[in-house]
Amino acid sequence: MAKKGKFDYFDAFEQQVDIAAEEAQVLVEAIENFTSAEDLRDILDRAHEIEHRGDEVNHAIRTSVSVDFITPIEREDILQLAHNLDEVTDMIEGTIQRFYMYDVQFMHDRASEFAHIIYKEIKALRKSMAPFREFKKVKKIRAMVEDVSILEEQADDLYVETIRNLYTVDAAHAVRVEVWSRLFDRLEATCDAAAIVADTMATIMLKNV
Repeated sequence: MAKKGKFDYFDAFEQQVDIAAEEAQVLVEAIENFTSAEDLRDILDRAHEIEHRGDEVNHAIRTSVSVDFITPIEREDILQLAHNLDEVTDMIEGTIQRFYMYDVQFMHDRASEFAHIIYKEIKALRKSMAPFREFKKVKKIRAMVEDVSILEEQADDLYVETIRNLYTVDAAHAVRVEVWSRLFDRLEATCDAAAIVADTMATIMLKNV
């Protein structure tokens, strides 16, 4: 009888990053093609379907960790990285949902800038996944992780200036300031979530070189 194939955790991590990238593309589309909050219904359905696929991969990882006698890295590290990757996809879906729930009347110019930073962060994470499974190309992984950190810093700077702009230029529009403050909080937090993945990868790498 053929031996059942062993679960490949690194393949699963790559799937999670690909799913996050797909979700980020939907976020960019939602922002750049925005007409009205009501017209986001179809995009919300797509975003939820992508997020559900991410949940399935995360569940498969958790199930395998619970039954595998030997894992390539520590179980706690596998679970933490899988959770952090899943969180990026969840955060992006939640952002799209908030555009709909808050019934935004227009799309702020800065929203697209945040969305593109998020997408770039995820693409940098994807590039780092191939050498990550080897734990040998340390310099290459560090450089890619640093790329994510640089993008996250750009997002921090953008966030400060954007919020200041809301409370100065748009100060007379209280509802607008409140709604967009919440949305930019969420977008900035999503950038942070991607950076947390990079930090987690770096920590795991250092423990396994």
